[in-house]
Amino acid sequence: MLLIEETAPAAEALPVAALREHLRLGTGFEIAQDNAEDVALAGFLRAAIATIEARTGKVLLTRRFRMQLDDWRDRLGQTLPLAPVIAVEKIEIDDGMGTVTEVPPDNWRLLPHGQRPMILPAGVILPHVPRRGLVNVTFTAGFGDRWDQVPADLGQAVLILAARYYEDRGMDGNRGAMPFGVSTLIERWRQVRTLAGRGSREASR
Repeated sequence: MLLIEETAPAAEALPVAALREHLRLGTGFEIAQDNAEDVALAGFLRAAIATIEARTGKVLLTRRFRMQLDDWRDRLGQTLPLAPVIAVEKIEIDDGMGTVTEVPPDNWRLLPHGQRPMILPAGVILPHVPRRGLVNVTFTAGFGDRWDQVPADLGQAVLILAARYYEDRGMDGNRGAMPFGVSTLIERWRQVRTLAGRGSREASR
């Protein structure tokens, strides 16, 4: 499976002011409010968001993704690797010979689910993918376009982690370690990962 993020969170959606206040409360010092500092804080927030999303499989701020598979994992239903999924925009099958065909929306449906959203066939099975072909699924996922739509515990985890990145800048610390409290905040959102795209083709080998 190849997962491509086609759009990024809007800069104005990032909680730069909240992070600045969080840092002030944590250190007792006012964080400068200027363009250079805002750009730096936004960078730490993007890094923290990426880490939390990777740990939970949840997309905090809405954006568009494209999932590329060499075959369906299960033609009875394909699990999507991220949640919550707002919409599946299109499904295309590339035959590997230069022809790309869009699967009609009447042939499939999205099953929304907080942990494991799925694409289900309208009939019995999902359409065939040629042996040398690919299937591309373009979908939109996220809790919302605004930071106040992100669940409070995930939002707080991002602020704590971004603050750690800010405080550790220029240091060779253990970047893989989660700050105290972050693991607890994200625990209920974590899911058991399943393979999203080693389909029946590999299973039959």
